[in-house]
Amino acid sequence: MKKSTPIPSAPVDPPMPWEQRNQHYLVREFAALRRRLGEVAEVDRASESATDEPMDTPAAIDALAAIFELSPFEREILLLLAGVEMDSALASLCSELAGRTQRNALTFSLMLATLKDPHWTALAPSAPLRRYRLIEMESGHGLTSAPLHIDERVLHYLAGVNRLDERLEGTLSRKPKPQWMAEEHVHLANEITSRLGLLPPSTALHLCGEDHAAQENVAARVALDLRRELYVLHMEDMPSAGSELEAFLHLWTRESLLLPAMLLLQWEGDAPTASARQLAERLPGVVMIASRDSVRLHRSLERYEVDKPGPAGQKRLWTEALGATAKQHTVIVEEIAEQFRFSADTIASIGHTIAAQSEEEDSKRAAVQLWEMCRCHARPKLETMAERVVPTATWNDLVLPDLQIQTLKQLVAQSRHRLLVYETWGFAAKGRRGLGLSALFSGPSGTGKTLAAEVLAHELKLDLYRIDLSAVVSKYIGETEKNLKQVFDAAESGGVMLLFDEADALFGKRAEVKDSHDRYANIEVGYLLQRMESFQGLAILTTNLKSSLDKAFQRRLRFSVDFPFPDAAQREAIWSKTFPNATPTRDLEHARLSHLNMTGGNIRNIALNAAFLAAGSNDSVAMPHLLEAAQLEATKIERPLAEMETRGWV
Repeated sequence: MKKSTPIPSAPVDPPMPWEQRNQHYLVREFAALRRRLGEVAEVDRASESATDEPMDTPAAIDALAAIFELSPFEREILLLLAGVEMDSALASLCSELAGRTQRNALTFSLMLATLKDPHWTALAPSAPLRRYRLIEMESGHGLTSAPLHIDERVLHYLAGVNRLDERLEGTLSRKPKPQWMAEEHVHLANEITSRLGLLPPSTALHLCGEDHAAQENVAARVALDLRRELYVLHMEDMPSAGSELEAFLHLWTRESLLLPAMLLLQWEGDAPTASARQLAERLPGVVMIASRDSVRLHRSLERYEVDKPGPAGQKRLWTEALGATAKQHTVIVEEIAEQFRFSADTIASIGHTIAAQSEEEDSKRAAVQLWEMCRCHARPKLETMAERVVPTATWNDLVLPDLQIQTLKQLVAQSRHRLLVYETWGFAAKGRRGLGLSALFSGPSGTGKTLAAEVLAHELKLDLYRIDLSAVVSKYIGETEKNLKQVFDAAESGGVMLLFDEADALFGKRAEVKDSHDRYANIEVGYLLQRMESFQGLAILTTNLKSSLDKAFQRRLRFSVDFPFPDAAQREAIWSKTFPNATPTRDLEHARLSHLNMTGGNIRNIALNAAFLAAGSNDSVAMPHLLEAAQLEATKIERPLAEMETRGWV
C-alpha cells in the first residue's frame, strides 16, 4: 500500500509586535474620526482589518485614558489633537471645518460640535487634560476659541514611545536595577515593599544614614518590586522655588503615572533647602527621601536606617566580589573588613578589578594592590579637612618605657582583631556603643606623641590625618560640632587614623558649669567623645596638659598613654637613632649628648640643623656642629643651656 505524503502545514506568521499593532490601532481611530467629521473618501480597508486583531496589551491611548481616568469625550479630544499631528488628511479636514487656513488650529468649540458625548468640564483646570498638562491652550483667547495642542511628550506616548520628558532629563537621573546589595539592605527593601500597602498614600519614605549608594539601591529595589522605574533628584539639581518648582511638580506628576516611576530626593549630607522641603511636602503619592541625618516634614514619614554594612557584612561582600580568587586573599579580606567601610557598589567595583588582575599576577602582589586601592578610594574626602601625614616611622624609631610600648602594641592588636571579638565573639550584638577604638596621648611637647601615631599608622597601613582642634573650635554656637561632624563623616569609609592635636583647646575641667559657655563646651566635648566611641577606625587625642582634662571625659577613652620626659638613658637611645645611615658623622659621643636635657623632638631638630651646618662646610656631622645647633634650638625655645649639659662636646 502506497504511503501518503503529508501535506505541509502553512507557515504561521509570528505575532505582530505591540508597537506595530498600536500604530494600526491609531490608524483605525483616526479613520473613525474622519468619518465622524464628514469625510466622504473610502476608509483604508487594510488599516481596518489589521487593527481588528485583539491586543493583549492595551493600546497607548486606552492605557493613557485608564491612567488619567479620561471620559470618552476627553479621550477623543486627545485622539483628535494627535490625529492632526500624525494624519495629514485629518488635519486638512479639521482646518476646513474650522474655516481656517492654518493647519492644526483646533478649538474647544469645534470639538463640542463634532465629538460624541461632549461636556464643558473637559477643559476645567482640575480636569485631567489641563491638570496633567496633556494638552496646551494658546493664551490670549477665550476658552472655546483658544487653539488647542497636544503636549509633545503625550504625542510620543500615544505613538508608542514612553520615555522621560526631555525637560526633566537634565534634572533627573535614572537609577538602574541594583546589581550588588548587602543582605541587610535586600531584607530592608522587602520590608518596605510589604509595608507600603499599609501606609497612607501620601507617606514619605525616609532612608537616613551614611550609605548614600545603598539608599539608592534600596529605593531602586522597592521601585522594581512595584514594577516602576526609579529616578533620583540630587540636591544640586533641585528646582528653585517659584515657577521652576511649579513646572517640575506638574511634569513629574504626569511622568510618575506615564512611565510609571518613583522619585528619590537624594539630599546626602546636605541640609535641605527651602525649595527642597517644599518639594518634599507637595509631591503627590509615595515619595522617597535619602539623607544622612533624620529630617522632619509636615506629611507622614516612615523612617528607615540605611548604613554601610558592618565588618561581617563587609567580609561577605568582599568574598562575593572577589569570586574564585577570594581564597587567595583570606587574610587581607579580614583586615580590609576591619579597617574599611564601603558601600556594596564600591566593593563590587574594586573586587572585580582585583579578581581580574589576580588571574595574571601573584596573589601577594594583588593583595597589596587591593589594600592600596581601598586606601586611595577612602582618602579624597578628608584631603580638604585635615593634614595628611605620610607615616614612615617604625617601632625602632620609638624610644619609650616598656609599659608605653606594650600599650601601643595593644592598640594595634585591638585594631586588627575587632572583627573576631566584635562580630564572631558577639560583643557587637550587645550594642556598638563604646566599641570605637580611641586613645589619649599626653605628655610634654616633643616627647613622641605624634611620632607614636605615625608608628601605629605605618604598622596598620592606614592613612594618618592630623586635625588641629584649636582650629576646629569655634566661638559660635554649633559651629564646633559642625566642623567635627564634617571630619568624622568624611572619615567614615575607614582606612584612616584620626589624630586630634591640641585637645586642650576643647577639653578642660568643665564639669562644674558656671555659665552657658561652660554648658555648651560640655556639649561640644560630649559630641566629640560620642563620635569617637562610634568611629570604626582609630582616633587619638593628644594633649600637653593631662591635668587640664576632666576625669569623666578620660574614662570614655579606651586607652591612655603618658609620654614622659626622656631620662638620660632614653636620650642616649634617641641620639643613637637620630641620624640616618647615609648621613656622614665623625666622632659623635652619644653619652655626652645625652646630658642635653631636651625632648626627642628638640633632639631631632638639633640633629637636622647640625646636618645642614655640616653640609654647608662640606664636612661630616661632628660635635661642634651639634653644639652650634643645640645653642640655636635653646634660643628658639627660650631655655638657656647649662654649662654641664654641653661640657666636653668640643
